[in-house]
Amino acid sequence: MSLAQPEEHVEHAEEAFDAGEVILEHIANSDIAHPLLHMPTVAGIDFSVTKQVFMLWLVAVFVFVVVTASVQRYLRQERRIPTGFMTGVEWMVQFIRDSIVLPNVGPKWVNTWTPLVLTFFTFILVANVIGLVPIFELLGLTDHYLLHTNEESLVKQVMHGGTTATANFNVTAALASITFVSIIIAGSRAHGFTQHWKNLVPHGLAWPIYILLIPIEILGMFVKPFALTMRLAANMTAGHIAILAVLSFVFIFNDLYQSAAAGIGVGLVLSVPLAVGISALEIIVVLIQAYVFTLLSAVFIGMAINVHH
Repeated sequence: MSLAQPEEHVEHAEEAFDAGEVILEHIANSDIAHPLLHMPTVAGIDFSVTKQVFMLWLVAVFVFVVVTASVQRYLRQERRIPTGFMTGVEWMVQFIRDSIVLPNVGPKWVNTWTPLVLTFFTFILVANVIGLVPIFELLGLTDHYLLHTNEESLVKQVMHGGTTATANFNVTAALASITFVSIIIAGSRAHGFTQHWKNLVPHGLAWPIYILLIPIEILGMFVKPFALTMRLAANMTAGHIAILAVLSFVFIFNDLYQSAAAGIGVGLVLSVPLAVGISALEIIVVLIQAYVFTLLSAVFIGMAINVHH
């Protein structure tokens, strides 16, 4: 009996619910052991398609198809009066152009940079919204009750990893890198390549000040995209961690008291109400984060065009 009891405890511990593992599997990128599509490694970089890459493709294709179909249908009309979904698209385009891009870059460059800023807003917003839809959870339930696929199937592989592309720091870093390059291009086009770099620091100061000021300004160039990267990814990741942590109380209390009633009780009283509240807050966050990233990108580009010291 003394030997059997420890074995039972060990077996139970191995099967106990691990909230940390569940949260990390949801928010992290697909582990290299679970790629959706194996690709060769080039220069030390594995190009295998993970679920985050799949989510990027899904968002890109969705935005392209929906926007293209709406615009094409609008252009085929004899009287081009936007209705329905196209009204929302037109309002969004005008809002981004007139309220975000124009005040920052000025009327001369507004049409040059509106397409980029509009693309930022649309892509990030759609990626954030799709991340709130439990696509892979529904796929898992469908597989469990209807498909019954084996462990090596594509359905099983796609269930590993996270679901929100903008919660991945690699994705937000790529978006911020586009902003970084755009800042240099905007300043160079407005003032010339050499003058753009001279505009980083004020003119007419005593030369010893430049020894301190130039490194600070160069560091500031990289701080801007870093801030964009961290702000978007951290906010999107935090929301999912909070929801999963709250829902994990159900399984934690179930394991702790060895009672399904305890888990259900905690779920009804605490987990579900909190999860619903956080989810409602996330709906606001997805819009705010898309707006903030877009606004800051326009501000940084405008700072390179309209130099003020």
